[in-house]
Amino acid sequence: MGRRHHLTIQALPPELRPRERLCMHGPRALSTAELLAIVIGAGTRDATAVDVEVALLARHETLGRLSQASVRELAAHRGMGQAKAAKVVAALELGRRLLEPRPMRPVVRSAADAAAVVRPSMVGLDREHFRVLMLNTRHEILDIVEVSVGGLSSAPVHPREVFKEAIRASAAAVIVVHNHPSGSSEPSRDDVLITEQLRAAGRLVGIELLDHLIIGEPSYTSLREAGQGFP
Repeated sequence: MGRRHHLTIQALPPELRPRERLCMHGPRALSTAELLAIVIGAGTRDATAVDVEVALLARHETLGRLSQASVRELAAHRGMGQAKAAKVVAALELGRRLLEPRPMRPVVRSAADAAAVVRPSMVGLDREHFRVLMLNTRHEILDIVEVSVGGLSSAPVHPREVFKEAIRASAAAVIVVHNHPSGSSEPSRDDVLITEQLRAAGRLVGIELLDHLIIGEPSYTSLREAGQGFP
């Protein structure tokens, strides 16, 4: 009796291969087994990747039950192994995370809102830290980035560093904030000057500087509310 030859995926016409079909027609044109076959990459000498995943799905009945299986459980299935099982578990976990509700982003409606977000982590610092709150069009905080750490009395900052991070985050507006290790929140002349520079740079790149906060202890100062550096 002659040796049985197994047809591999590579032996199939391109229009029948899962990866090529995905590229041509999109993921919705593929079966669940074909999508999983792309994840594991290759089958065995006796079965294609699609065959392996068809059998795997048949054993677990539904994709939901498959997603509850551990790497060890999947690795024990014929044609899988630990590396392929890990890929399947990772892919299913990504799908699960995609369905998780997005965490609420803090919304900044006032200087007090912004201060409430940053103040707990900035009070008591022994050096000046200059941070940027990046906001979207709804004034939700996209990210908070530290752009400079200075000495006891100043944190040198350049507008380029502030707006480089804001552009990277696709921010619509920013609020800058720094602390005074002395505990006083009184703005210095340099604080007002850098505020004016940042406002001018923001106009050039289309990102509005909404405020500049100085964190002291126990209070803070909004330069916009104080009318310093803002019209």
